[in-house]
Amino acid sequence: MDSHSPDQILKEIPGLIRVYKDGRFQKLSGTDVVPAGIDPASGVQSKDVVISPETKIFARLYLPKTTTKKLPLLIYYHGGGFVIETAASPVYHNFLNLVAAESNVVIVSVDYRTAPEHVLPTCFDDSWEAIKWVAQHINSNGPEPWLNDYADLQQVFFSGDSAGANISHHMAIRVGLEKPGLSIFLRGIILLHPYFWGKDRIGSEDEHPWNASMEDIWTFAHPGTSGFDDPWINPDMDPKISDLGCSRVLVCVAEKDIFKHRGLYYKDILDKTGWKGNIEVIEDKGEDHVFFLFKPAAESACTLRKRICTFINDA
Repeated sequence: MDSHSPDQILKEIPGLIRVYKDGRFQKLSGTDVVPAGIDPASGVQSKDVVISPETKIFARLYLPKTTTKKLPLLIYYHGGGFVIETAASPVYHNFLNLVAAESNVVIVSVDYRTAPEHVLPTCFDDSWEAIKWVAQHINSNGPEPWLNDYADLQQVFFSGDSAGANISHHMAIRVGLEKPGLSIFLRGIILLHPYFWGKDRIGSEDEHPWNASMEDIWTFAHPGTSGFDDPWINPDMDPKISDLGCSRVLVCVAEKDIFKHRGLYYKDILDKTGWKGNIEVIEDKGEDHVFFLFKPAAESACTLRKRICTFINDA
């Protein structure tokens, strides 16, 4: 029970977090968790594995039913504005059970640390640690049997939604920069409603009701930021973007999402850098931010998951 009175509130970002004058904070959503186990609908198995004893970050692994051969590996980063949600959140657990079953893919869902306890760039450091942990399994000699036995590290994909799509983008750049030292083969990235921004408004961003909260969310997650043209949030200002370490990109945007125009513009950014890969951008009409998490049975959500399946299995 929250014992603070309203006049003790220093700042509140609606639906995200409330900060009090005494330094306490309350996350307003994304705090529910569900245990790993066997999904009765799909038969997908999941389990939690600590990947860094020092930081105690973990990953939730997903294994499709009746796996008899090595399968593509999807490393997934959840969304939540770098502030809320975890790899154990019900919406992500349900979504990734479906993706694992429908795409017949092994999934490593990374539980990176979030703000305000751990401000940026901690989430990027944790996410890279997870990739290095996965890479230990290249000769089926890593610490996790599921990856040794069932993950094809020559068929690796990164994906995430919102802030997690931002992380996927940055991890792909780092793969490109450090590829000679990595033993995985990154085939492509799937960016679902990516959280990118910039100092100057584009498209209809000024008219969106979330516009007023954008500065608060970003500066809360990254107090040391240089602003909205910080390369962590604006890929157009990142000189390293041409090093994106894969040859295929799928970007999914939603018509009513405040980040739609940033997702559409991502293709233009890559094209002008001279990046040599193929990028496809698809817009879901009539939908809003991460709709596929909250109404998974909707036709549009099923179609989006089919896109993911096609992208992974046609590699």
